[in-house]
Amino acid sequence: MGVMLSAAGSFRWYRDALGDAERAAAAASGRDVYDILTEGAGGVPAGCEGLLFLPYLTGERTPHPDPDARGVFFGLSLRHGKAHLTRAVLEGVSFGLRDSLELMKDLQLPINQVIALGGGARSPLWRQILADIFATGLVTVNVTEGAPFGAALLAGVGASVYPDVATACRTVVRVSGETSPGAAAAVYADYYPRYRSLYPTLAPEFKALASVVNKHASAG
Repeated sequence: MGVMLSAAGSFRWYRDALGDAERAAAAASGRDVYDILTEGAGGVPAGCEGLLFLPYLTGERTPHPDPDARGVFFGLSLRHGKAHLTRAVLEGVSFGLRDSLELMKDLQLPINQVIALGGGARSPLWRQILADIFATGLVTVNVTEGAPFGAALLAGVGASVYPDVATACRTVVRVSGETSPGAAAAVYADYYPRYRSLYPTLAPEFKALASVVNKHASAG
C-alpha cells in the first residue's frame, strides 16, 4: 500500500489559496470550480514547460516517510502562468502516485490496469494525466467511495451474503470508463526522473527549514 498525505488535498489547497477568481466564476455560473480550473490547465502542454510541483504540503509517507517534507514549485519562469501552476499540481500529485506504483513494480507485482476512485477521478484531464504518467491503462468504476464500499463488501462476506471477496467484487463492481496512455506518456517519461530527483536533493533543506521554523515558533 502506498499513502500520499496531500493528493486531492493539494488541489483543494490550490483552489483555496489561488483560486479566488475561479471560485467567484463558479458561484456566478453554477459550475464546479474544479472544472473551471482544469479547463485552463488543459491548454498547457504536458510537463508544464519545465514546471514541477512536489505535493508534500503536510509531509509525506510513501515513498518518503518525512514529516518535514514540504510543497515546492520548481522551475518557475516568466513563461509560466496560472494555468501552468494548476496543471503542475495535477501532474505533481500524479507523479507522487507513480512513486507508489513503482514500489509495487519493484516487488514484481503484475500491474495491467489501474482503477481510479474519488473526486479527482471525475476529471477527464486528471485521468488522462494519470494514465500518461503511469503509462498504464486506467479505468473508473461504478463506485465513488473506495474504503467505505470495500468495508461494506467485507461485511457482506462476513454475513455470508457473498461467499468470498472476489465474488463480492465481481457481483457489484463494474468498469464505467477507460483511459489509455497517449502521446504525452513519452513526455512524462522524461520528466518523471527529474521529479524523483527533487526530494533527495531538497531533503536536507526540508529538515533544516523545519529546525528554523520550530526554533522561532518556540521563541514566540
